[in-house]
Amino acid sequence: MSFRPESLRGARPVAEPGQIDYRLVRKHTVDEFKRGRLSRLDVCDAQPELLRAAVNCGRTSQQVCPICDEDQVVLVTFVFGPRLPAHGRCITTAKELDRLGRRQAECACYVVEVCPSCCWNHLLRSFPLGGTNRNR
Repeated sequence: MSFRPESLRGARPVAEPGQIDYRLVRKHTVDEFKRGRLSRLDVCDAQPELLRAAVNCGRTSQQVCPICDEDQVVLVTFVFGPRLPAHGRCITTAKELDRLGRRQAECACYVVEVCPSCCWNHLLRSFPLGGTNRNR
């Protein structure tokens, strides 16, 4: 068995350079909740502003909430960087994300999953946007 990057082709999409995926942390948190080591208050703690962004700006995913199993999680994307508000910018369309990706200054992009029903939230992935990565 080879451990070279080519051996992973076909198994799953190759991530962009600089992308950080938090699936293992998510799985661990959900497993700990289901084992009873974390309470619902520990994992369902979305701030009101994040819930508002999820309801008004988020994209509904096909995945059901791992905590309440009642509602589909919503994906919310935030971008932080130079010449953006200090609290970041909530992205509502792919066109807006593409426009920010063409900027010369590099920004940090974060995708968060949120359940509007039970307030579950978890950082799914982060990646650089724009700057030196725009030609990749």
